[in-house]
Amino acid sequence: MERWLLIILLGLITYFIVKRSVASITKTPVWLLWLVMMTPALIWSVWIGVNGQTKQMPPALMWGPFVLCPLLYWLLIQWGRRDFSEPGTKETQATTQGGITNPTVPVVKEESTLRPISKQEETELRNCFPWGVYYLQNVEYRPQAVLCRGKLRTNPESAYKTVRENIEAEFGDRFFVIFQESLNGTPFFALVPNPQAQPKQGRANEPVTRPVLALGLLLITLFTTTVAGAQLGGVSPKQLEADSSVLLQGLPYALALMTILSIHELGHYLAARFYKVRTTLPYFMPIPFFLGTFGAFIQMRSPIPNRKALFDVGIAGPLAGFIVTLPFLIWGLAHSDVVPLSDASRIFNFESLNPRFSLLLTLLGKLALGSQFTAQTAIKLHPVAIAGYVGLIVTALNLIPVGQLDGGHIVHAMFGQRTGAAIGQITRLLVLLLALLEKDLLLWAIILLFMPVADEPALNDVSELDNWRDFWGILALVILVSIVLPAPARITGLLNI
Repeated sequence: MERWLLIILLGLITYFIVKRSVASITKTPVWLLWLVMMTPALIWSVWIGVNGQTKQMPPALMWGPFVLCPLLYWLLIQWGRRDFSEPGTKETQATTQGGITNPTVPVVKEESTLRPISKQEETELRNCFPWGVYYLQNVEYRPQAVLCRGKLRTNPESAYKTVRENIEAEFGDRFFVIFQESLNGTPFFALVPNPQAQPKQGRANEPVTRPVLALGLLLITLFTTTVAGAQLGGVSPKQLEADSSVLLQGLPYALALMTILSIHELGHYLAARFYKVRTTLPYFMPIPFFLGTFGAFIQMRSPIPNRKALFDVGIAGPLAGFIVTLPFLIWGLAHSDVVPLSDASRIFNFESLNPRFSLLLTLLGKLALGSQFTAQTAIKLHPVAIAGYVGLIVTALNLIPVGQLDGGHIVHAMFGQRTGAAIGQITRLLVLLLALLEKDLLLWAIILLFMPVADEPALNDVSELDNWRDFWGILALVILVSIVLPAPARITGLLNI
């Protein structure tokens, strides 16, 4: 039963990912893309449900959906893209270069009632580009944007600031002014209609924060995680029914996990507010089984101003969450028990966890347990250690440098959108290879394969980061590597673990 509840939850999250990432660039029905994306998990779940976990799955059934479904998913997206182009014009929506989605401008719905630029307005637009800042050579009209191409004559930050101020003085808030690099590395400006400039839609006055909803989800998640914590601590459902006071045994786990997730999302939220990005409050996702929650999220409702803001917002959550995770994890490991290492010792077996799949977790286990942790032992996690362990996994998953994940934002801000997308492609393949060694990672590898590798650009997507931010970005990637890579044999032998 629990397996099917997880499948349902995975289906909901998958639908959300598909709708957020590709629904705007293809006319292929979202439900069809979702079905293709869920097919491997459904096939494997049915097989396990019918034959059990002991019977080996045929290789064709194991690898066939894994290979064919990503190909079918890509073909369906491309099939839907063809309908975007109007007859007699070139397709100007987000294009795919070698399988890398390259969204050149944020998507704006075609029903926008903003009138196109007239000849007089084009003259006024050209006057917004001082020749000593950005020498404008060509103005191109596209269905969703006005592209201004020329030569950059000063540093990108000064050029963007000057041109944006000139355009806002001339056209008000009619357009988002985007500064990007083309495929050949030449910077260009794009003017994209601003939907919030249309008073009749009333979007600018829409409330972004919903404190009642956020508080309600927080309290529900606190309850579900408390129940989960009690069950992880050994309290049976019958004991809960007989004596509700034993539910309090789940509070250490619940409070630790909620603190970690809250700090992670508050890091994002405060960084976004610092840069005046319209964003929601953190929303928790309660589930009535397993860990008691599937995490939390925020939604940003306005564009990111520049790559510095993209970096700061992206890295603030994982670093803040990681800093809070460490003391909980170390304390929890110190109060955990060691058990004999066996075939049942796996990544997600809290009763017998083999931490050697992670260099950082292995070192923390040795630090907390000392001589008790040897080469022949695994760890039975204390509930607080489970919360810290989940926090470590959340940090690692978010730091993976792919698409809309925090790590994807970080590498985009550090290296630019195109290079960040290339890093995302390489990362997906590396995670797939890692999943061949550690089968518990296979499901996440599949999700990464379907996730677009490029995220939306910042308004000023040309200005580069300073050296200090580059240092912190590299540090974040080092943290990711220390979590996901196994402990080398030389270290395990030296520490007798």
